[in-house]
Amino acid sequence: ALEANVRYLANELGANNIRVNAISSGPIPTLAASAITGIDIMLEHSEKISPLKRNVTQLEVGNTAAFLASDLASGIAGQIIYVDAGYSIMGM
Repeated sequence: ALEANVRYLANELGANNIRVNAISSGPIPTLAASAITGIDIMLEHSEKISPLKRNVTQLEVGNTAAFLASDLASGIAGQIIYVDAGYSIMGM
């Protein structure tokens, strides 16, 4: 559903020079995440399975958001950017 919504909004708003994209991050160890049951298991699994053999950081997700909001990404619209150390390519 997320992918369809991003594409729909990008198509509807593109004529107004409004770009719509989304970021899909892997699990991130944060204070808020510590309240999620099983977060430690998710973090361990993601670190073990992902090609980079680590979890992503808040800074990496923030840097991606800053890039997408900048003129450097002016030609990107309707995309979901995965910031997950490669976990999403593993077909899990």
